[in-house]
Amino acid sequence: MSTNASRAAPAATHRRLPIIDAVRAAALLAMAAYHTLWDLGYLRLTAENYALTAAGHRAAEAIAGTFLTLVGVGLALMNGRGIRLQPTLLRLARIGGAALLVTLGTWFAFPDAYVFFGILHCIAVASVLGLPFLFAPVPVTALAAAAVFAAPLLVHAPSLDAPILYFLGLGAGTPRTNDYVPLFPWFGFVLSGIVLGRLGLTRLAGSCLGAWAPRSALSRAATFAGRHSLVVYLVHQPVLLGMLTGLVTLAGPNPLAGLRAFRADYVTICTRTGGEPPLCRIAARCTSEALLKEDLFREDGRPFSPQERLRAQALSQGCYGALEAAARMPR
Repeated sequence: MSTNASRAAPAATHRRLPIIDAVRAAALLAMAAYHTLWDLGYLRLTAENYALTAAGHRAAEAIAGTFLTLVGVGLALMNGRGIRLQPTLLRLARIGGAALLVTLGTWFAFPDAYVFFGILHCIAVASVLGLPFLFAPVPVTALAAAAVFAAPLLVHAPSLDAPILYFLGLGAGTPRTNDYVPLFPWFGFVLSGIVLGRLGLTRLAGSCLGAWAPRSALSRAATFAGRHSLVVYLVHQPVLLGMLTGLVTLAGPNPLAGLRAFRADYVTICTRTGGEPPLCRIAARCTSEALLKEDLFREDGRPFSPQERLRAQALSQGCYGALEAAARMPR
């Protein structure tokens, strides 16, 4: 092994560190909370899908980044003294098989937005691409991580929008999918985890945190989940969707579900057809409130009767007409 100062010593042990499993369990809990929020919105149990807001997107990115960083740390822990071929291939087969299951499952459940390169696909590919960096000088790996993070900010090539190249994440557009974790910039988190692992695992193993062992039932459950994170990932979303589907069947959807989207669409159509934007925004609120009052706000797929459709159109026209007339009155 090289003694070059630019290389960090590998982890002193291949033993599993419960503290890393506990951190992974915390990330799993955050992921489950995010998916619960997404499911509530998807099933119209909440007024809107808060997981799709800007804050929701930032939370999802933080959770994914944590998982991918832990992948890099795990690679350094498992293979820091040399590639352990059999465990590495078995792990890759499990993750690759699970990624295929996710693609097939989402193909049937969400055919217009199925997952073709989500977090499991990214982990599988990054786990292979990251192996050489376990033995490269640490500064080289850190520079590679910085380059991967920077690439999407510098490259937006329409020529990379071909579906076969979507996994890179360097095209000018974003594909329609429920989980998209392309190599750029996300491989950068795996490389960062490798750097952290090579610099810190030896110290961690000899520290109080490294010596920590779960003793309570809660901590044992957490580390168990962390050790079996792939199974938890695959199982938790079908379980959540099943439970919440039962809830919406019993309680019905939130009566305000889709209200914000309705108002935004109303404003877009209103302004596109020549309406004044301020009046369109007020008319959107007026119309939605009138529809709610007469039980004509439909976001659950129930069809309108011809009479209901005419009434809904009259309410919309009445709201905008009254506002327009008021705006033209002399003051």
